[in-house]
Amino acid sequence: MAIITLTTDFGEKDHFAGAIKGAIYSEQPEVKIVDISHSVSPFSISEAAYIIQNAYSSFPKGTIHVIGIDSELNQENKHIAVKLDDHYFICANNGIMSMICSVIAPEKIVEINIHDKIETSFPVLDVFVKVACHIARGGTLEVVGKTIDTIKPIKNLIPFVNDEKNQIIGNVIYIDNYGNVVTNIRKKFFEDIQKGRAFEISARNYKFKTIYSKYSDVVNFDIEEDKRNDEGKALVVFNSSKFLEIAIYKSNTTTVGSASTLMGLSMRDTVTINFLND
Repeated sequence: MAIITLTTDFGEKDHFAGAIKGAIYSEQPEVKIVDISHSVSPFSISEAAYIIQNAYSSFPKGTIHVIGIDSELNQENKHIAVKLDDHYFICANNGIMSMICSVIAPEKIVEINIHDKIETSFPVLDVFVKVACHIARGGTLEVVGKTIDTIKPIKNLIPFVNDEKNQIIGNVIYIDNYGNVVTNIRKKFFEDIQKGRAFEISARNYKFKTIYSKYSDVVNFDIEEDKRNDEGKALVVFNSSKFLEIAIYKSNTTTVGSASTLMGLSMRDTVTINFLND
């Protein structure tokens, strides 16, 4: 049984997500549809890229992933289908796939060319569903598009490193449900530049000199629980996806606050790491 996942910025209020599911079931009643997220911030390519990169590998090989973000067709925003890591991805060629493709080389990319056969004002519903169902039936990518070699890059995907190799300048690419701030600085990238040196991480007026292995490492468990005041402590970790993350321990935007609200950090904001020479 084929699995089709949906990742969009459509939200839950409107009819869009439901209509897409209905169209898929009309063509392929036996498929299984899984919602990854419909709460991506409107038109946020970096958010969608981060979410799909960290979700897709939990699904079985052969899963088809429909990504409905900034999908209106125009001369600068074509539609593509990508086979990568034995998964299929259908989306606009607007940079969404470049985060995954920077880690794993795609096996095949096609630019979808079936638009002349489909009258559409809602490409995810009309075009992406047709392609997903074609793949679910065992169809090949060449039938729905022409092979291309490259895809558009996403802006600010790779952090900046100065010539002296003593500074990394990254950007916020995702803010999670807890208000934790995820940067585009991967653990391996950091360690390759660090080479064991001490460092200082700067985010607005906040500075950090330690990266914890997990959130609770910031807690001193030798102190009695009612005297710790743990909630609200700021920290830095490499999260489960191995991206540098600035967090507030047990953050809650309605009580103790979050890294985003307390530090005033937003999407695309700069996070700087300075390495201290011996």
